Amino acid sequence: MRRRDFLKLAGAVSLAGCATATPSKARVVVVGGGFGGATAAKYIRLWDPSVDVVLVEREASFVSCPISNLVLAGYSTMQEITHGYDGLRRHGVQVVRDDAVAIDAAKKTVRLARGGDLAYRASTAQWHAERAARRPKPARLALNAALRTYVQDRLAGAVATPGGAAVAGPVVPWKGRRHGRRQDRRWARAWSPQQIAQRLRRDFPGDETMRISHEAIYQALYVQGRGALRRELTACLRTGRALRVPRARSCGRGKSFIAPEIMISQRPAEAADRAVPGHWEGDLILGLGSSAIGTLVERATRFTMLLHLPRMVGHGDAREKNGPALAGHGAEAVRDAIAGMITTLPEQLRKSLTWDQGAEMSQHARLRIDTGVQVYFCDPHSPWQRGTNENTNGLLRQYFPKGTDLSTHSADALAAVAATLNARPRKTLGWRTPAEAFDEVLRSTPASVATTP
Repeated sequence: MRRRDFLKLAGAVSLAGCATATPSKARVVVVGGGFGGATAAKYIRLWDPSVDVVLVEREASFVSCPISNLVLAGYSTMQEITHGYDGLRRHGVQVVRDDAVAIDAAKKTVRLARGGDLAYRASTAQWHAERAARRPKPARLALNAALRTYVQDRLAGAVATPGGAAVAGPVVPWKGRRHGRRQDRRWARAWSPQQIAQRLRRDFPGDETMRISHEAIYQALYVQGRGALRRELTACLRTGRALRVPRARSCGRGKSFIAPEIMISQRPAEAADRAVPGHWEGDLILGLGSSAIGTLVERATRFTMLLHLPRMVGHGDAREKNGPALAGHGAEAVRDAIAGMITTLPEQLRKSLTWDQGAEMSQHARLRIDTGVQVYFCDPHSPWQRGTNENTNGLLRQYFPKGTDLSTHSADALAAVAATLNARPRKTLGWRTPAEAFDEVLRSTPASVATTP
């Protein structure tokens, strides 16, 4: 009999010395351990702590099959994916080291190989299941005042000095929507729901009533029918969103100009280990009034080049609908700036360019034709995949702070800043400068004719 069929038949089971024992409350038995059995036993117990859960399994440990591919790929060992059942005992699951050899549906018992029976009464478990399935269910935060106070204090509690004195911070009235750009925000302790949920286990290790998932906290904030938390407390979240944005919706926003063949996962392995020069990372740093500067960084030598992106004629006037981008960092302007800069290099030093999924690179196909550089795109919301470039952008903010007008800097000024940055010794280069490392690469590169756009 399969495990799922047994659970349908048995429902609730209690340990007993003989087949005539009658359980006083619901107990569920899971026959067979392993990854599936252990998971079922754990979550049945978490689903309703009033139900006793018994796992019948002969072996003392099991192998986690879903992550066995890590062993095949060499990222893990069999010992690392082998687990015992001690974790189940901490959840209140009783583990019986034995085999189930027979089920007597008439007597409602399970016979064990080493003797003894497990008696069950399915009607009790059915009653518990029907009770748990009733909707609507009262929210845990609405029922538990201590838990609600803990969550509210960590989410919206006052900021305090090291001495404990409260600091009010800016006065920001609740408007029912997200805060605007460059506006004051409400000061609060501002723990994330996940931080609150995980910290409860450390602060109340023996109190199962002081438990809540981060999803339940989000629902209490955004779904007022779930109750207990005022909606204005969403201002204390890091994003400050008054309305929730499903992750699937944000992750599903694909760009029409990006195909799977040019994602970063298809980039040559030589680019990842920085062993071969000629692989670049690029990005834009933005300033006041939609001004921008382009950055190109070579991965192996950390050599930096800056792209001058001046505003186009007509910027600041009434914009024509569906007209060209006049801020200076539209797709055509960025393509021309990259081509003009990178084609000054030998062909061996322009192997690939990795960019984020910004619309300014929508003409990457034309850029590849003009320069011979293969363009790859990072995954959405993954700036660490261009770590060299992100670090360089942070260094450049010393010269081009956020909130300043970047269009005031000339091409000569950008070249001077790039030269200054390339003249700084770097620990990762053995205290050589990027200019010295790049010069060594140029001297070792066979001479070739650079193309022009």
